[in-house]
Amino acid sequence: MIRSTPMINTARLTLCAMRPEDFNRFAEIWRDPVVVRHIGGTPKTRGEAWDSFLRNAGHWQMAGFGQWGVMLQSNRTLIGQAGFFYGNRGLGEDFDGFPEAGWVLAPEMQGQGYGHEAAQAAHDWFDRVIPGPLVALIDADHTASQRLAEKLGYKLLREAEYCETRVHLFLRNGPPARV
Repeated sequence: MIRSTPMINTARLTLCAMRPEDFNRFAEIWRDPVVVRHIGGTPKTRGEAWDSFLRNAGHWQMAGFGQWGVMLQSNRTLIGQAGFFYGNRGLGEDFDGFPEAGWVLAPEMQGQGYGHEAAQAAHDWFDRVIPGPLVALIDADHTASQRLAEKLGYKLLREAEYCETRVHLFLRNGPPARV
């Protein structure tokens, strides 16, 4: 089982372990109302961001996979995160038993293909190292994220309510067929 975070390079991005010096930018991203609009709706305090930051690092130790920091190769700036985690959300055996995929980008980085590039690289790694089903929870109103999930091979499993929000639960049984 992998206990350290592997580094992945794409054409424009590096997916890597977040470093302590990345925390201020991480907290800035999660404090932005645009970022959290479809992820709980409430910006994270610095303390909540710190808890998430540490959870991301610890997940690699506990599960052998986790979330990467997404960095621009051009200047090594943290622009978001992408990867996998166990959410233990209480949404049923058809969802909670599988690793959950997630991706987040700073607002100024959205709409430029970075989300797809980062999420695809993370999924390619997962498919090689820990093949198997994945799930994703996406706000029912977040159409851009739903489109990305579909590009990655996710299919709608069912609708649900989570934290008083209508969400779509997605399942991916493996990589989509390449044409």
